[in-house]
Amino acid sequence: MKYLNICFISILSFSINAQNITGNTTTENTPLPYVNIYLKGTQKGAVSQDNGSFNITKVDPGTYTIIASFTGYKTQKKTITIDNKNFNVNFDLPESEMLDEIVVTGTLKAVSRLESPVPVEVYTPTFLKKNPTPNIFEALQNVNGVRPQINCNVCNTGDIHINGLEGPYTLVLIDGMPIVSGLSTVYGLSGIPNSLIEQIEIVKGPASSLYGSEAVGGLINIITKLPENAPRFFADSYATGWGELNLDLGFNTKVGNKANLLFGINYFNYNNPIDNNGDNFTDLTLQNRISIFQKWNFKRKENKVFSLAARVFYEDRWGGEMQWDSSFRGGNEIYGESIYTKRGELLGKYQLPIKEKVLFQFSYTDHDQNSVYGDVPYLAQQRIGFGQFTWDKPLKNHDLLFGAAARYNFYNDNTPATIKADEVVIPSFFAQDEIKLNNKHTILLGARYDYDKRHGNIFTPRIAYKFKPTQDDIFRINTGTGFRVVNIFTEEHAALTGARDVIIAEELKPERSYNINFNYLKKFYTKSGVIIGLDASTWYTYFSNLILPDYDTNPNEIIYDNLNGKAITKGVSVNLDAIIASGIKVLVGGTFQDVSQTENGIKKRQILTERFTGTWAASYKNYKYNLTVDYTGNVYGPMRLPLLGDLDPRSENSPTWSIQNIQLTFDGIDNLEIYGGVKNLLNWTPNEGNPFIIARANDPFDKGVAFDTNGNAQVTPTNPYGLTFDPSYAYAPNQGIRAFLGLRYSLK
Repeated sequence: MKYLNICFISILSFSINAQNITGNTTTENTPLPYVNIYLKGTQKGAVSQDNGSFNITKVDPGTYTIIASFTGYKTQKKTITIDNKNFNVNFDLPESEMLDEIVVTGTLKAVSRLESPVPVEVYTPTFLKKNPTPNIFEALQNVNGVRPQINCNVCNTGDIHINGLEGPYTLVLIDGMPIVSGLSTVYGLSGIPNSLIEQIEIVKGPASSLYGSEAVGGLINIITKLPENAPRFFADSYATGWGELNLDLGFNTKVGNKANLLFGINYFNYNNPIDNNGDNFTDLTLQNRISIFQKWNFKRKENKVFSLAARVFYEDRWGGEMQWDSSFRGGNEIYGESIYTKRGELLGKYQLPIKEKVLFQFSYTDHDQNSVYGDVPYLAQQRIGFGQFTWDKPLKNHDLLFGAAARYNFYNDNTPATIKADEVVIPSFFAQDEIKLNNKHTILLGARYDYDKRHGNIFTPRIAYKFKPTQDDIFRINTGTGFRVVNIFTEEHAALTGARDVIIAEELKPERSYNINFNYLKKFYTKSGVIIGLDASTWYTYFSNLILPDYDTNPNEIIYDNLNGKAITKGVSVNLDAIIASGIKVLVGGTFQDVSQTENGIKKRQILTERFTGTWAASYKNYKYNLTVDYTGNVYGPMRLPLLGDLDPRSENSPTWSIQNIQLTFDGIDNLEIYGGVKNLLNWTPNEGNPFIIARANDPFDKGVAFDTNGNAQVTPTNPYGLTFDPSYAYAPNQGIRAFLGLRYSLK
């Protein structure tokens, strides 16, 4: 009994000694409601009221870390000691500037996103974590107006569409250097460790006046972390129910007194053949990939810039009949598409040791591909060297930039179209002037001159106007031109697979485009604490020459020629970014577009191009239990698909389809996050509503196909639709629903 009395008195004593924590949450001395306040390592917490006040009751004596957090504002932490008295603590949270990221892609200068005359969309690692993926290609599936396009049902290679334009019109850069191009646009978007990415900047519309050829539809700039800003050590690994394994590892360290090193490895493995649609072909390409990345930052006098980065990449991927193995590679017994890719990249920048701000940037890539598509070998090498000087010269009301660049292209393959290696050096000069008329009006003038010995002089001007009537309203108008030199076999996977003959009807001329884009950026604040960001654009692009694969004229051929007419892409795109009370954040986007070409007076919708897309990412953070829920997804409207003739029973247009994902993340352990969820919740695959996806999957070498004297497939009892083998009826991934589980560790 005495023992029970002592326990009762002790419990009563703690109850009596337990105190309350009160306070207020503000921003710039204005009450900020719905802020989450909690004591780290406990279940104690509260949410501030409409007037910003909060009260945490029954807190035992001791020392605690108290945290105030609200999405859209910078989190604050304080250490407090509770004794026998109630405790009062106040928080004034500064805004995190949801729309005020620093961007460099639009003007080749580091500027606030709000101040840039060129609209730039920014996506951070937080966005990438909402739906973890093994590569950048898949990570972009939830970006409005950007669509990863699967180009083959067998090897699952793809490219990135921006505003309805095909992948070759998208220029991909790493740290501002055009390191991904041609061959590597198809294969090089894998193996960049997501943990090393600082942010992804996307410009929609021509940017050839700064970046040259290929920046016709837009560009994606993958910016890696500065070594000194990266975690000391990080590890991120997850596995899926299909047997996929992805691992990111890395660290940063000082090397001597004048250098910082960032090192990272990405490894991805999938070695589990699955055939859920029953066509005896792998639904997902098997892959074994490793990528090693390192970046050096060197300290110099007066903080002059000097950095070097390098990456080596190797991938072995194959897809095909379920019984295929490497012993069948290149033969005509069992069909498989096998691709060995070796790739090296080097890039850097060096600021000259002079008074003026002159920067030299360079990159070099060496890409070797050894591939077979059934019994058709495709052996290719591509080397691209790039060097560029820029002189940044700010003056009163003028911000000048002058540049001189040279690009070396080498390409060779074993196809009949490449009689000898294509080797060319393209010198370039460019200039731009950002003129600040006053605090509300800014004009940017720019132009670029390139000389290509194959096509002569190429001039690409642009003009941009920005009007900022208030701190939270921005209007932008951009207009410019673009050009692109086409290489069919580095860009069109369909030219290498299936039974269609590739016909290049004439010498292909450079493509030219003219574009105008209107953009409106707005930030709203409500009395209830909701912050809404609006980013709306409308665009119009006119092509005087466009080279696209023609699947319609002859079902047995893919014809490439110069456009005898015009091509137009136009549309409107809207993004809404809302930060709502109690830790809810929503990003919703929609794009409506019309992409067509008119030749000989006949207008056609572009093949494999949707009329509308929608994307969303909704997140809720429960600070008390350290849990975050992310719900992401997309929806795509119908697109015209490549059929093999009038008898082809597959749908001429795709249905409206959607990929949706959900994820739970627990971050209640120091430096560690545990995450898991389900991808493709609806278990949607493109075989729904179709009798088959791959034509003649049972006869991939067309041994049972009868042809007439013109090479056309004939209708026979064993081939009732008169088809040949063709895997190009691809527009969406074949991978169905799957669970995933991962761990993420970061030591600051």
